[in-house]
Amino acid sequence: MKRRAFLQTASATGLALTGGLALPHIARAQGSKVLRFVPQANLSSLDAVAGTQYVVRNAAVMIWETLYGVNARFEPKPQMCEGHEVDAAFKTWTFKLRPGLKFHDGEPVLAKDCIASIKRWAVRDTMGQMIAARLDAAEVIDDRTFRLKLKSPFPKMLFALGKSASPTCLIMPERIARTDPFKLVSEYVGSGPFKFNKAEWVPGAKAVFEKNPDYQPRSEPGEWLSGGKKVMLDRVEWVVMDPATAGAALQNGEVDWVETPLTDLVPLLKQNAKIKVDIGDSYGNIGTFRMNHLQPPFNDVRVRRAIMMTLDQAEYMQAAMGDDTNIWKHQGGFFTYGAPFYTEAGAELLNGKRDFEGARKLIAEAGATGAKVTLLVTSDVPLTKAMGDVSQALLTKLGFNVDYVAADWGTVGARRAKKDPPSQGGWNVFHTWHAGADCVNPASYTALDAGGDKAWFGWPSSQKVQDGIASWYAAPDAAAEKKAIDNINIASCENVTYVPTGFFQIYQAWRNNVSGVVKAPFPVFWGVQKA
Repeated sequence: MKRRAFLQTASATGLALTGGLALPHIARAQGSKVLRFVPQANLSSLDAVAGTQYVVRNAAVMIWETLYGVNARFEPKPQMCEGHEVDAAFKTWTFKLRPGLKFHDGEPVLAKDCIASIKRWAVRDTMGQMIAARLDAAEVIDDRTFRLKLKSPFPKMLFALGKSASPTCLIMPERIARTDPFKLVSEYVGSGPFKFNKAEWVPGAKAVFEKNPDYQPRSEPGEWLSGGKKVMLDRVEWVVMDPATAGAALQNGEVDWVETPLTDLVPLLKQNAKIKVDIGDSYGNIGTFRMNHLQPPFNDVRVRRAIMMTLDQAEYMQAAMGDDTNIWKHQGGFFTYGAPFYTEAGAELLNGKRDFEGARKLIAEAGATGAKVTLLVTSDVPLTKAMGDVSQALLTKLGFNVDYVAADWGTVGARRAKKDPPSQGGWNVFHTWHAGADCVNPASYTALDAGGDKAWFGWPSSQKVQDGIASWYAAPDAAAEKKAIDNINIASCENVTYVPTGFFQIYQAWRNNVSGVVKAPFPVFWGVQKA
């Protein structure tokens, strides 16, 4: 559906509540211990190592825990670990688990489970790959203690093990962690505060998480992935529905919390005294025009630069977020707008006047005029659907032959992992967004990596980008970090690793009988209560 037609339908559905029209039947949650939550998209899997969709990560961190967990200041704090020891060279790391940790099947969490989980994660994650490249030995000392010996220093080990960005270092039983990191796990046994009810999972409709009665939270206050994850609910039901129906169901009390309400319905929701509306994550998000660097025409940097020269972020943001400029801004570089490391160094093409004549000249020089471009559009996520529609018009204006492929998020998520030519099931362009919390520095910024075949989907390759990232890791102080960030931004603009489509924040909305909802890069269910 075109966005305006979609919004008209959404508004009509929301207003139907006051007009006496019947809504589609949604079974009501019974009791104050059951929370009904509408996620941003369908939950197609639960493996936040093999799959990097945010909706997958959001579910996975309810089931599995991390050895360390980042808080709202991006500080890694002990989580499953009781603590650690590290030598002065940051090469020998010894970790000790908290006593009494148990997996959902009743088995104890052991050091061997941690080593197997780290090794699986390290294949897919940028920081994990850095650890794997340095790893000399991974040793079990006893049931609760293990050691990682590195050949060279890695001071950011704790952040790597505790970051929320996907792929996330989730600790699984050894038998599950042995799963090929490029294949989804089939068992959902973790040690986290919730258990996954596989029997009630209906992909595309419903997922159920139940309180883990054996979970022992830490004593510190809970904050993001750190501290005491105190669960006040017996059951969290994820109910998948389109945004129009979700807004109406929230007003009618049939759901309790909507992760990403339709922006154009927010004014209506704010008028309802029984609903609270607030920004979900202060760090916002960076919209993304992601190109496949392996396949023509975007394997030629001139064609990628043509996109950067002509993409109008205001068009994308107005289409995706509406006219409220309080929640979207021009993203003039690759790092999070408004964060300490934000820079526009080397971003003249991104911040200059749109130049279609110059862009068409570059495309012609690359021999790509009239080339076929397969554009993957996630049809069941309004944000990406809106951005995809704008891109269809942009690519057509630039003279490309656009193959517009609309599919659900699960299908797009699977297809974007294929390196094959588009004619054999691959792709040229897809749209997504990256949480601003993941883009404040290179450590958790998966989409910035330009390591070729080992990089994130699109597989960009740039030694200048990689050198800049390496210099940031080696930086001895904040000034050196800032210089490295500028160099990364310059190199990323030269390479056109991807093209930002704007910075934006997303509202979340919940019934006022729900308390404990916080701002975070993912929905935090521990500490949430329902009266």
